[in-house]
Amino acid sequence: MKQFNIISQVKHRFHGKTLWKDCSLTILSIALTIIFISGCGKNETTIESSGILETVEVNVASKVPGQLMRLEVQEGDIVKKGDTLAIIDNETQQLQLQQAQAGIDLADAQYQLLKNGARTEDLQSAEEAVHQTESGYKIAASDFERIKELYSSNSVTKKQYEDAESRATITKAQFNSAKQNLLKLQRFARTEDLSAAKARVDQAKAQANLIKKQIADSYIAAPVGGTITYKPVEEGELIGLGTTIVRISRLEKMELMIYVNETELGKVKMGSSADVVIDTFPDKKYPATVVYISPVAEFTPRNVQTKDERTKLVFGVKLEVENASGELKPGMPADAYVK
Repeated sequence: MKQFNIISQVKHRFHGKTLWKDCSLTILSIALTIIFISGCGKNETTIESSGILETVEVNVASKVPGQLMRLEVQEGDIVKKGDTLAIIDNETQQLQLQQAQAGIDLADAQYQLLKNGARTEDLQSAEEAVHQTESGYKIAASDFERIKELYSSNSVTKKQYEDAESRATITKAQFNSAKQNLLKLQRFARTEDLSAAKARVDQAKAQANLIKKQIADSYIAAPVGGTITYKPVEEGELIGLGTTIVRISRLEKMELMIYVNETELGKVKMGSSADVVIDTFPDKKYPATVVYISPVAEFTPRNVQTKDERTKLVFGVKLEVENASGELKPGMPADAYVK
């Protein structure tokens, strides 16, 4: 309402029509200027800052050593998650797997033998041995008792007595041994024996699974999708554990870290939109979104150029910039305008 009061006051001072007509344009210009200034004060502030474009990079390394047999990609290729990137020689692991499988079969056979117990024919043979030795022992013991009576009456020689005693002792030992063998076959394996045999089976299976894992790791797959931007090895090279095979960069979306001061931080919200401009295309704007706001203040990094004092405390704000055209490259300086 102030602009209209000014017009009324000036109009009241000048009663002449000619003078009023000459001043009307000046008054109107002043009034429009005041209206424009008051309207601009209500516009939303745009925060301007600069930074360096970065991209998410994943270095894909070998999990097993060996000779690089095949390399399926080249720099610039676009890959999807799960695509095969390279194959490392795994012939040695294949042979080790066969050996481990044989070890599983052997350990399992021993475990099943203990678990199932003795065969029926073995038990029958053991029982027959018990009967035979028992019969022989009874005959020898009976003969010894008879010889013993005759010896007491001096009807047999001492040698005959000793021979009969020896036969009785031997046949008794044979009888006891046969009974122990039958008992062993009937019980066959103790609980501890079964547990030990089962553990050997599990150990052999674990060894085989470890070799299978090494074979699977010899086929190097892309952990993420993106563009191959670095390939330091070639087919036929011997590579070690942890050697980088390729680097995958996520170029369809770039990241731009900018820094804003405390007075501007409250105006920046998660999900806020922004425009990013690079020197190559100064008239083109790339849409961006605020995806991270640092909760901790820090001093302005040395590699960030700002108009304010460099020692001023600022907060990091990360933008995710759309790069569907592929025009944005990592390392490019860029200006951000956060709305």
